[in-house]
Amino acid sequence: MADYALAKTGKLKLKGEKEKSKKKKRKHRKHEDDNGEKDRQLDILKHGGWKEIDGFSELKGSVAIEFGNSAYVKALDNGLFTLGAPHDDGDGPSPEEVLTAIIVSETKIALKSGYGKYLGIDKKGVVTGRSDAVGSMEQWEPIFQEGKLALLSANGCFVTLTEDDSLEVEDDEATAAKAARKNEDEGEVSQVELNYVKKFQKFQDKKIRLFTGEMGNLTKAKEEGTFHETMLDRRSKMKADRYCK
Repeated sequence: MADYALAKTGKLKLKGEKEKSKKKKRKHRKHEDDNGEKDRQLDILKHGGWKEIDGFSELKGSVAIEFGNSAYVKALDNGLFTLGAPHDDGDGPSPEEVLTAIIVSETKIALKSGYGKYLGIDKKGVVTGRSDAVGSMEQWEPIFQEGKLALLSANGCFVTLTEDDSLEVEDDEATAAKAARKNEDEGEVSQVELNYVKKFQKFQDKKIRLFTGEMGNLTKAKEEGTFHETMLDRRSKMKADRYCK
């Protein structure tokens, strides 16, 4: 459990509503500190006033779980969760993508969906929001390490995103991701690109969209070792991608 990166989907982030800053005197900071603050403010603007949570004490009130670029976990009325479509710059999460975080101990929190139910896990490891109270299975341990975040469930497994965009917990995410990546990369370049489009792109109308440029570029990129970078560039032209806009 040394590596807390969620390998299937990249970095998981928790976003919280930005509190109104109080006026106070500040000492002059170094140039790099100013740049860091500028980047943070730009990120807040991009996410519609929501800031990235980087410490346990901030985990209270309204939060949203982000995967990739401005795509948030969305509560469904059947008690399950999926990944919503990416938002445009300047837009925060939708109401159904907002959770309420409650600190229940020195290391653990509870999360409540907009339907008033607490998030937990079922016997199959699927993340659900169907509980009216906080028990042992509705407690989550946020783990911050080197700018990354993982949510540890009560059974010792980490939250991850499946290929069909549902939430579950998985014990060895690194091994699973490696196997999934191997399957995704098998076959002709056209099939591989389709595999990645299905995995990373999400449109409101649920339809699949492929870039119509020359496939020969992909074949060449695969030979030159820039295959995944080229696919990402092609997907970016279609937008609605978890890792590019």
